[in-house]
Amino acid sequence: MTPTPHPARDRPRRTVLEGARVRLEPLDPERHAGDLFAAAEGDPALWDYLPYGPFDDVGALTEHLRAQAASDDPLFYAVVVGGVASGIVSYLRIEPAHGCIEIGHIWFGAPLQRTPAATEAIYLLAREAFDGLGNRRFEWKCNAANERSRRAAERFGFTFEGVFRQHMIVKGGNRDTAWYSILDGEWPAVRAGFEAWLDEANFDADGVQRRSLGGLTRR
Repeated sequence: MTPTPHPARDRPRRTVLEGARVRLEPLDPERHAGDLFAAAEGDPALWDYLPYGPFDDVGALTEHLRAQAASDDPLFYAVVVGGVASGIVSYLRIEPAHGCIEIGHIWFGAPLQRTPAATEAIYLLAREAFDGLGNRRFEWKCNAANERSRRAAERFGFTFEGVFRQHMIVKGGNRDTAWYSILDGEWPAVRAGFEAWLDEANFDADGVQRRSLGGLTRR
């Protein structure tokens, strides 16, 4: 069956996306930079596949964040848990005419990595992309050598579509880019998987998951 084309209803706005464990706040360097600098210090590999960083001090990071905060595409959010900014996410390649949107520039400081809050941040972006903005296609792209990012994409329910060879030059080196997507027809099942995983009943008294997210979102 051929999908019926339709444009997305809207572009993402600078509004808070609120979850049970996490808030995605429009990036504000004056409020968020100090927390973000502290969060980034716990993972020396954090900047390996990003086109910027590491940053020598909080002042250098603040200047970088000011440029990001001024952008509409990408549109950046701070990932805030318990009042503390611990990571960055963004929407980019925003194409309402085609109903297509990507998430990227994602980095989670060490305190946020491998936590339910980190997973909820991705869920909030996906839910807004499909249910709030009416997109047909939700994209994830990463350096093909970035195994950590590729495993995350699969865990979050994205489908691998292939590798664009010699796609970019990043920090003076070649980048082959792995492409992943979720389509609107796939989203209800993926959404149900996210929501089942994030449910408090999925965690025991020690906070250990009972069912894996990958198992719940796999189609």
